[in-house]
Amino acid sequence: MPFIALIIGVAVAALDQLFKVLIVNHFEVGQTQPLIPNILNLTYVQNDGVAFGLFAGMQWLFIALTAVLLGAIIFYMFWKRPAGKFFYIVVGLIVGGGIGNLIDRVLYGYVVDYLSLTFFQPVCNFADYCITIGVFLLAVYLLFVADRQKKDIRHDNT
Repeated sequence: MPFIALIIGVAVAALDQLFKVLIVNHFEVGQTQPLIPNILNLTYVQNDGVAFGLFAGMQWLFIALTAVLLGAIIFYMFWKRPAGKFFYIVVGLIVGGGIGNLIDRVLYGYVVDYLSLTFFQPVCNFADYCITIGVFLLAVYLLFVADRQKKDIRHDNT
């Protein structure tokens, strides 16, 4: 099952990098183009910080933290082998998004952001949304599903 997460992660990272290449090749930094009028714009930004541009210029710290967190997640996934496909799908989103942004930080020293919602200030990217959705769903899994699966497994073994 852990390989499901890795396959999803590679797919997410590949899609993220494809979207970023398209933006970099077709937009100037700061250029905006409506994608869905009054809802979603494509806006090319080079973010050398983290969420909301915080802690700008600390790329090596972000690279190290991302690498450690990704390593810990992958190690946990293979070592503990939690039950259920949902966990692995969610972890795949988080790992893929992390890898997508890590690639940018290592290659360019910044992350290419390009998705701008008209009602939400920061410009993000596909990887950011995969990480955000993945973390939210992981929290749901840990709060509501993981304990239930453990109880079901214990009942099946008695």
